Amino acid sequence: MAFFQENRPAREPFLNAPPTVLWLIAVLLLTHVARILLPGNLPDDILERYALIPLRYAMAAAGRAGPDGFQNLAVPFVSYLLLHGNFTHVGLNSLWLLVFGPIVARCLGPLRFVMFFVLCGIAAALVHIAVYWGSEMPVVGASGAVSGLMGAGMRVLYGRAYGGRLGLAPIRSRPILGFSAVWVLVNVITGVLRIGVNDDFALIAWVAHLGGYFAGLFLIGAFVADIVRRHNANRGG
Repeated sequence: MAFFQENRPAREPFLNAPPTVLWLIAVLLLTHVARILLPGNLPDDILERYALIPLRYAMAAAGRAGPDGFQNLAVPFVSYLLLHGNFTHVGLNSLWLLVFGPIVARCLGPLRFVMFFVLCGIAAALVHIAVYWGSEMPVVGASGAVSGLMGAGMRVLYGRAYGGRLGLAPIRSRPILGFSAVWVLVNVITGVLRIGVNDDFALIAWVAHLGGYFAGLFLIGAFVADIVRRHNANRGG
């Protein structure tokens, strides 16, 4: 587990990212390469089986889930994060992960960082399913989880300047409100113009972006508070 240690100074350039961030990027890239190198129709079959498809959940709610219902419903909440439509898609997500991931990883540590990433991805999926209930269009990509890192990273980044509780910028502070407004506007425009959507897959799911972003914005407070509690408990013991 030595390669997971986060002992780098907090002010290092983001390109000197913590190992956890680099390993996560490697997983995204290698998963995409491994999938597209599979023979025959397997690459497309994997996308269809493990992508996030709101229709599955509408059918389950109507009592029409298949024999592997639980697996088919639960696994895509995580597996869709690892799947991407093309190299541009996975490349952009990896780039944004490299920008915002180190800020959050240095704050949370490796295991909590991965947990936080997955939780933001699950939150993004839940919001997408709720808005697009019954849609047949599959959704793939880690952008919802990365958006969660963006929301959390902004609060960490401005935490010292605004002296927020637990070292985080308050959600109602000017930079957080301003950035959030811009992010909402950009994603609404993306959704209206259907940028990144083709006839088969929604590569850029704007609703999932917003769901992940606001999950990260709020959840980072709970994660940091838990770290502080554990630290104080250890000192007291």
